[in-house]
Amino acid sequence: MKKRYLILFLIWSLASCKQDFLNQLDPNAVTVDKYFETENDVLLAVNGIYQALRSGSNIGEGSTLYSEERSDNTGRDDNQSNAGEPFQFNDFSILPSNSYLRTHWANMYDGIARCNTLLSRIDQVTFDDQSTKLRYMAEAKFVRALLYFHLVRKFGDVPLSTKEITSKEEAAAVAFREKESVVYQQIVTDLKDGLSSNLPDKQSEYAVGRASKAAINALLGHVYLTMGATLQDVNNTELFTLAESHLTASYQMRAFGKLSEIPYSQVFDVSAKSTCEELVFQVQYLQGDQNYSSSIARNNQARGETVNSKYPSTGSGGNVKQDLVNDYEEGDIRKSFSIKFASDPQVNDWFITKFRDNSDEAGSQGWGGNDWILIRYADVMLLLAEVKMHLGKEAEAVALLDQVRERAGLPTYAESRENAAYNGKYPTLKDAILHERRVELAFENHRWFDLIRNYDAQELVSYFKQKNQADYGNAKLSNITVKDRYYPIPFDEYKLDPARMYQNLGY
Repeated sequence: MKKRYLILFLIWSLASCKQDFLNQLDPNAVTVDKYFETENDVLLAVNGIYQALRSGSNIGEGSTLYSEERSDNTGRDDNQSNAGEPFQFNDFSILPSNSYLRTHWANMYDGIARCNTLLSRIDQVTFDDQSTKLRYMAEAKFVRALLYFHLVRKFGDVPLSTKEITSKEEAAAVAFREKESVVYQQIVTDLKDGLSSNLPDKQSEYAVGRASKAAINALLGHVYLTMGATLQDVNNTELFTLAESHLTASYQMRAFGKLSEIPYSQVFDVSAKSTCEELVFQVQYLQGDQNYSSSIARNNQARGETVNSKYPSTGSGGNVKQDLVNDYEEGDIRKSFSIKFASDPQVNDWFITKFRDNSDEAGSQGWGGNDWILIRYADVMLLLAEVKMHLGKEAEAVALLDQVRERAGLPTYAESRENAAYNGKYPTLKDAILHERRVELAFENHRWFDLIRNYDAQELVSYFKQKNQADYGNAKLSNITVKDRYYPIPFDEYKLDPARMYQNLGY
């Protein structure tokens, strides 16, 4: 039987292996052993770490399949294309053999391997200023923490490595599923290390699309909140208090007063992506460039429409579930900006308009300049509201919630509670915050994580099964079971060592 090594180490770890491991070297390639010699070499390697995030198979703009399409916001009605594999995500019928899931796993571990190689090799380089070295290390640890945060929430226990792998023996040593709590502790350690660096508070003080202390604090607060809400046998109050501290630290680094000072449309305005003060961390794309541009505007546009892009779409655009459409309140300006009903006979459905670039620079090919926003302040504020709710600080939570609602043109939470329809749909503050996050952050890949943070496995099943099938699309709500809290471990990884790479229950 042909042997293979754990897929997480494929990118730089194999490139760095000794000759007796690979038995040959590419004479036209630069090996890792020969690469890290100057400060600029390290800078280019850091750039390569950020570049890994751009892929739709990673956590870039095309990664909605792995999060948003898992939720009740979007999906796809075609259950035949590509052997139905993409359809499996929203249909709760995903198989361990799903090739998209395997690619997603591999791509995230690819990014982690890049971080590990840089961190393992950076001491080979002499820096004129040690603070530069610390900054590069902090950036690598931030990205590594971000990727592990995605992995641990999606798969549960996952393999954990923090150093470059240069042999099959080293790969075998870490080819086992580490417990969630241990993975979370590594994430926390990486982010704390980043806070001790000389990174600036805001990305605009360094470079747009690079880590900052505002981003690290926001991510660390999100991590602590998730730990407190989902892990067993932990001090929830202590974790929520830590989450409050870091989310508050991030929020206090903003350069605006109230959220209403920043129009909702400006957040997604391509011309403002380098100056909008709501943006905390984003993955960059280059307008007008065939290879590095964004395609999110053109891909979401429906046939016969031009609101997103000058590209003449022939499809149905980004799928929007009627369940989400029904969740927008009357008068919510986010609805008219984020979605539109396409009246073309071949579409006749809602599609996503939140991401737009119909500029001449993007052209008829739709080579857009949209950045993919991973962290912004409305997200931070609503996470902070959620934390304060857990800590019993409801008045403070409502104040943050009301800021988001004010910008959307909606009444305050107190006023809305007097509305029987609103009160019936969102009877608790938890329900109200979840609703607000849903409509505020729709299509930004937060919804699935919000659901699994607020509902345990059985509650998640109950939540989905009380929905109207007609509002959900072709995917079957009846399929969901408690197993769907996590994805299956890709079969190719499981078969490496069924004991140490054990499969998630139910698959």
